[in-house]
Amino acid sequence: MAEAHQAVAFQFTVTPEGVDVQLSREALKQIYLSGVASWKKRFARIKNSILTGVYPATPSSWLVVVMATVSSMYCRVDLSMGLICHIRRYLPSCRYLSFQHRTLLSAALFSTGVWLSGILLCRQSLKLLLSYHGWMFEPHGKMSRSTRVWGALVKVMSGHKPMLYSFQTSLPKLPVPSVEATLRRYLESVHPLLEDEKYREMEVLAQAFQQHTAPRLQKYLVLKSWWATNYVSDWWEEYVYLRGRGPIMVNSNYYAMDFLYATPSPLQAARAGNIVHSILLYRRKLDREEIPPVMALGIVPMCSFQMERMFNTTRIPGTESDTLQHLLDSKHLAVYHKGRFYKLWLYQGGKLLKPRDLELQFQRILDDPSPPQPGEEKLAALTAGERVPWAEARARFFSQGKNKVSLDAIERAAFFLALDEEAHGYERGREDSMDGYAKSLLHGRCYDRWFDKSFTLVVYKNGKVGTNAEHAWADAPIMGHLWEFVLGTDKFHLGYSDGGHCCGEPSAAMAPPQRLHWDIPEECRTVIDSSYRVAKALADDVDFHCFQFSNFGKGLIKRFKISPDAFIQISLQLAHFRDKGSFCLTYEASMTRLFREGRTETVRSCTRESTAFVRSMMDPARGQLERLQLFQVAAEKHQQMYRLAMTGAGIDRHLFCLYVVSRYLGVESPFLAQVLAEPWRLSTSQTPQQQIKMFDMEKNQDLVSSGGGFGPVADDGYGVSYIIAGENLITFHISSKFSSPETDSRRFGRNIRQAMLDIADLFNGPANKVAN
Repeated sequence: MAEAHQAVAFQFTVTPEGVDVQLSREALKQIYLSGVASWKKRFARIKNSILTGVYPATPSSWLVVVMATVSSMYCRVDLSMGLICHIRRYLPSCRYLSFQHRTLLSAALFSTGVWLSGILLCRQSLKLLLSYHGWMFEPHGKMSRSTRVWGALVKVMSGHKPMLYSFQTSLPKLPVPSVEATLRRYLESVHPLLEDEKYREMEVLAQAFQQHTAPRLQKYLVLKSWWATNYVSDWWEEYVYLRGRGPIMVNSNYYAMDFLYATPSPLQAARAGNIVHSILLYRRKLDREEIPPVMALGIVPMCSFQMERMFNTTRIPGTESDTLQHLLDSKHLAVYHKGRFYKLWLYQGGKLLKPRDLELQFQRILDDPSPPQPGEEKLAALTAGERVPWAEARARFFSQGKNKVSLDAIERAAFFLALDEEAHGYERGREDSMDGYAKSLLHGRCYDRWFDKSFTLVVYKNGKVGTNAEHAWADAPIMGHLWEFVLGTDKFHLGYSDGGHCCGEPSAAMAPPQRLHWDIPEECRTVIDSSYRVAKALADDVDFHCFQFSNFGKGLIKRFKISPDAFIQISLQLAHFRDKGSFCLTYEASMTRLFREGRTETVRSCTRESTAFVRSMMDPARGQLERLQLFQVAAEKHQQMYRLAMTGAGIDRHLFCLYVVSRYLGVESPFLAQVLAEPWRLSTSQTPQQQIKMFDMEKNQDLVSSGGGFGPVADDGYGVSYIIAGENLITFHISSKFSSPETDSRRFGRNIRQAMLDIADLFNGPANKVAN
């Protein structure tokens, strides 16, 4: 094989005259350049660790402190108040260390101590400042004087040009709420959902829990919060994600789409080349910590911990619990096309392959006429089905030989790429065009995505792209940050030639992608087919509907002086009541990244205030002014709930951790058991928009994002994701199950659209005025 020969640096043969050694200068050169690149990366990591470790100070500031101290000594001014002399007495005296040298060394040690103390003081002061969240509870655009002073102090203490992880040690820990406050908010959240008798029963359970069981559990939880960096995140990752034994496809993984209208190149290989190169540029920035941390208000840093495992990460199946395998680096990509797997090297001579080179490599894969090996085509269905069969098959059939080598090539890859044979994307005039696009990204054919990889990049036949992401390693905003960078870089920085190809000329000397080889026995193929049937049944049951709401967007909603998220959430409550004739427990995801290693918290959007508004909309006797007042109260309540969740005063993560402690202690709690068993029949999430300001969306209307979505959480419920993509556009992604007679994604979509228009009528008069 050509690639094998090029990978050999030297060859030797044994002859009667001795050993004949043949050196390959080109191979040795490539090895040398690769080694240089690796050492450069190591030194860069060491440098970044030092810079992050001393932030907000810099190494040069240490030199300034030392020089100032030494200079003061020459001026006979003792800034140390005798400490330098005290340190000098404890230094050993020898002929190589004169009195003057010991004095200088003592001054340097004293200066270092002062410098480190200053760093510690700055970090603790910043942590104290960041523990203040009053700014979140102030009216929009009306910042108090105390908050202005606080903001100025945060800016001063935050230093200059922070790196990605500069603020990690300065972020406060997630606080443990009091049991009394959590139970009070919990009872308030379920009150509108329960009949009076059921509510009184829940009150009795909650009171008994608070008096008898909770104090002991809370003590252990507080102890953990003192010891652990975050009292929720590790348990959340383990018990909610990694210990799940069902399929992660549909149930856990989520997806993100391409631009809604634009397709920069219709050539599949070219688009894959630019997108993959953009992803690798982002990874390089991530490794070098050149990505600035996300800042709320432009001054409040958010935790960057989740970004560490974005690349070179795979979920490894286990019989009882999965694990996350993360490598510091990976130099290759795993590719799937027409039932075949490939290993594609991403570097040549220690440098990233250029987009045109990547395009050539992908075109080679597309042009490869070889058929799949026996059992290879549907191999990835193992990652789509139940976890235990996959874990057992992996241990039995993929632990040695060529199967282990090939599986390692996939699991140790930077990420996974699927060159899809279908064409998807938005088509004007075809309402269901986005539905198939969403289903394809969510589950594909159940065997053409590697669902265990941190993310799978999907490139379609017509040049459209998308991703499917595993959920355990991070939440959607982290993946969204990468995706915005990638799409912006592809469109504005890399570009394409007139023919749609990547810019530049390819290098014909590159070895072609390496085909992975398998030896899959009949018994293993039976397991693969079984996993495929489970996954196929799950995928076929998913009902998806995506639509664009273009009557108005955040521009009009903000003119109503209402939070766009609150407007949509209350619209969803009205739509759900019209759809099912009842209210349900509603989950809206919010983030807790204001705290170190924070992930998510639940906003229980179905409140007493929102249900009162919905009932008023269903009652013809209610006047427009009364409905408007009830809506404004409900919107303010929702905003308050969202702020509480973001600032560590949520309900569900606290109750979840109390439940985990109870299981460890072997304590039975009827209250916690009932709380954790409650189904979320309406699960919602807002896709973050423009975390990176790479282009002006208002000037590039064709580059609006399509957002992303996820599968339904409950068998008889809806999953709703939405992205507020501009001043006049909101895209909804609705999922449900065909097997449930209670749900219909298209019907729910119509109800959402009408609910949005009806609520706007309260502010704006007839709906046709809104459209104008």
